[in-house]
Amino acid sequence: MKELLTAAQMREVEQGAIRSGRVTGLELMEHAGRGVVTAILEKWPVLDRRGASPSRSPGYFQPDEGDPLRAVVLCGPGNNGGDGFVIARVLRELGWAVDLFLYGDPDRLPPDARANCVAVQGVIKVQDWALFRPGDGASCDLYVDAVFGAGLSRAPGAEIMRPLADLAKAARSGARVVCVDAPTGLCMDSGRALSAEFGAVRGDLTVTFHRMRPGQFLADGPEYCGDLRVVDIGLEGDGAEATSLLDQMALPELDKAGFGHKYAHGHALVLSGGEAQTGAARLAARAALRIGAGLVTVAAPGAALGEVASQVTAIMVRRVEGPEDLANALGDQRLNALCLGPGLGLERARDLVPVALASGRPVVLDADALSAFAGDQDALLGRLHDACVLTPHGGEFARLFPDIAARLDEAPVAGPTYSRVDAVKEAARRAGCVVLFKGPDTVIAGPDGRCSINAASYDRAVPWLATAGAGDVLAGLIAGLLARGYDPMRSAEAGAWLHVECARAFGAGLIAEDISEQVPGVLNALRKFAN
Repeated sequence: MKELLTAAQMREVEQGAIRSGRVTGLELMEHAGRGVVTAILEKWPVLDRRGASPSRSPGYFQPDEGDPLRAVVLCGPGNNGGDGFVIARVLRELGWAVDLFLYGDPDRLPPDARANCVAVQGVIKVQDWALFRPGDGASCDLYVDAVFGAGLSRAPGAEIMRPLADLAKAARSGARVVCVDAPTGLCMDSGRALSAEFGAVRGDLTVTFHRMRPGQFLADGPEYCGDLRVVDIGLEGDGAEATSLLDQMALPELDKAGFGHKYAHGHALVLSGGEAQTGAARLAARAALRIGAGLVTVAAPGAALGEVASQVTAIMVRRVEGPEDLANALGDQRLNALCLGPGLGLERARDLVPVALASGRPVVLDADALSAFAGDQDALLGRLHDACVLTPHGGEFARLFPDIAARLDEAPVAGPTYSRVDAVKEAARRAGCVVLFKGPDTVIAGPDGRCSINAASYDRAVPWLATAGAGDVLAGLIAGLLARGYDPMRSAEAGAWLHVECARAFGAGLIAEDISEQVPGVLNALRKFAN
């Protein structure tokens, strides 16, 4: 897993390094600017007319002969603008024609940014922001947005955003847009644009430093960032309580090990709805079996037993009508993980969820098991324990945590804005258990403050995962991992990661039934990678 740093955490890492004397602010700015140029040329080799790296080849900085490439570099009034000055200077040394615009008074720049502004003025004229007109004059190969970075605290004014909004039109003529650290106008803690009128700059490439940011994976962040690259600028360490990005699972965490019998790998019980309502539970049960639970049983009312039995083979069935039947079933201590919600029905959920929770066993609560308590959330929240995993989508989250959801839906005004990470961490503390908030930017948080993001974006984008029943499969994956003895947080993380990887493995045309069938291939690929 990779650590994601908020603007405040990144600022603390930078200041800690500067205070220690390991690096100066000017050195960090130089590394950042040169790193951005390297990232640009790596992404678009057609712009690299010498075929070397500016960070490694001194001769690289000699101007090219012939018609120069043209860049427009836009700098803001802070240290992000300082990075822009370095970028403009390096591009000019590479032989580019560079137009440079500054928003703000050069004499009021922070010291390091002012030093780089002075350095660049010897070779490039620093023009006033009011003169910037996207698309005017000669054709442009590259726009560099170094106006405001990850630390943006309020919506930029119209005088800034109006010309930046026109970059999209200029980009349609072939110019590339590169954002330094963050697209201007985007909160890097939440992935939300601070300007309701203008949104944020839409980059083809966003280059960030040291660590990625939560907002590059949350909400609209991926859409605004375009491609994403991380540049090492010589910093070390992460911030306190950093959020993790689920980018890879290690095989030992998912593979079966040893020579134990089936009960050594747990027995998951999936509660089903009534007649013609069993499909969701069957999807969850098959996922639990595929991920390695030793046994899986679907518990259904008598009227639906035949329907379930006719559709499953390796999965067992059991008659459970109401609370008493479930309590009797749970007398078998080998049943060590439960999944309730998929297709369960609201009335049946209200009857069975309290019994499941009273057993103290690890429980996944999804769908109807959450919605059944809308308007009476305390009837559920008061029964939860630390071995539970809640897996709501947006509507279910709002029904269970209406005040948190309302705050998340508020229009952003100032940064850092309230994010899905903030919301899920607050929900997990209130519930006293793991909460997995589903979406392309799935967020998972535990009551102890741990938090991770499973992002289906950039090279992990899986739009075909938006299909009926996909959430039921996810609930089953988590239940199967709980049955195998994984702790709730790790079960939720591994289940969410596998869910996306299985969808990626299948590709377009995916339906929910296909997801579980990809689990063996994903696990076998991990095994080959481990060896």
